[in-house]
Amino acid sequence: MNIMGYEWGWDNARALIGIAMIYGLAWAWSEKRSLFPWKVVLGATALQFAFALILFGVPFVRGILFHANDVVDGLQNATRAGTSFVFGYVGDNQAAGQLMEGSPPPLFFFQILPIVIVVASLSAILWHWRILRWVTNGFAVVFRRAMGLGGATSLAVSANVFMGMTEAPVLIRPYIKGMTRSELLIMMTAGFATIAGSVLVVYGAFLEGKMPNPLAQLLTASIMAAPAAVAVALTMIPETTPATERMKEPDFNYASTMDAFSRGASDGLQIVLNIATMLIAALALLWIVNAGLGLLPHVGGQPLSIERILGWIFAPLMYMVGVPIGEAAQSGSLMGVKTVLTEFIAFLRLAELPPEAMDPRTRMITAHAVCGFANFGSMGILIGGLSIIEPSRRDDFLALSWRTLVAGTFATCLSAAVVGALPYQLFAGAHG
Repeated sequence: MNIMGYEWGWDNARALIGIAMIYGLAWAWSEKRSLFPWKVVLGATALQFAFALILFGVPFVRGILFHANDVVDGLQNATRAGTSFVFGYVGDNQAAGQLMEGSPPPLFFFQILPIVIVVASLSAILWHWRILRWVTNGFAVVFRRAMGLGGATSLAVSANVFMGMTEAPVLIRPYIKGMTRSELLIMMTAGFATIAGSVLVVYGAFLEGKMPNPLAQLLTASIMAAPAAVAVALTMIPETTPATERMKEPDFNYASTMDAFSRGASDGLQIVLNIATMLIAALALLWIVNAGLGLLPHVGGQPLSIERILGWIFAPLMYMVGVPIGEAAQSGSLMGVKTVLTEFIAFLRLAELPPEAMDPRTRMITAHAVCGFANFGSMGILIGGLSIIEPSRRDDFLALSWRTLVAGTFATCLSAAVVGALPYQLFAGAHG
């Protein structure tokens, strides 16, 4: 079917059914099924489509958004200036160039991960200068008015679009103690459904040349997943406390620009070390499991692997968010790797796929689906971080952890379904 020059068919229509199916699954997990939040769900879905259409359908906004990839190039060059000084020729790829023929890939730890430190420090400075705070508060107003969220909760949700799952709650530290269980689940789910700006830039660099405007796509995915996180959380644990009795908006400040710079850089280093540690352990474990599965009889003429098994498990979900049935297992495999291991590995695997190995539309939907922190490893990180921020609510954090994992996964899949429901040309047709 051709609508206003855009191709639209059964794959797109199925994604609309997938949105209803995901909310149906969330409702089945609800503590109070008689209190389905219709207004919130409809409002969240409308916001998701509005964000996608405004960011990619309005030429002026789209033009600004597509310059996000220039930001990636600038940050990579800026980071290279620092890494080449600190690490010498290892930091600017000269060492690899001398050992390998052609153009070797960047040395991951010395050239890719340091971008996280630069972005974390820059984000802290922009927050202190009230630039990032102004943007965050703007999103908070939208969420508060569209969904009736309390001030503290709306700020935490909007902050998660740009900050990490453990950094954003720091903004509302004094108010976490008095939050309802619904508000806690919203805050935790938003952390799992979105991606911190510090690693968002890295993922955008991974996918450069693999899909149209990757950083713009991933930033849009994080923005669209935020209202979905609220709706899924409130579907699972409906709010029963009147809005007038919930917490109001707090404030968070750095002492000075230098304080923001130094604390941001230190936080970025901790993130880098955590990523490197998790990748080493996760990839080693993956190799061990696959080695064991490889000893079993082959299935379909190929050896068993954790990726194939996860692909079979997640294939129905990816099919329902708009992926063609022939690629659902491959897309589901990446979704499973993201859930069991980390989204970092999922993005690495997605970037390694040659162009002919996956349809561009499927690649885009999959990128939106894996764009979140909802995985087993992040459960420990989130609970540990929140328990340090507010020890008195540790039991609640633990009790909500599994719901958070499921809700965060559903939220990113809802973002993918919105992309799947809209014509692919909307996102890719004007990227030149």
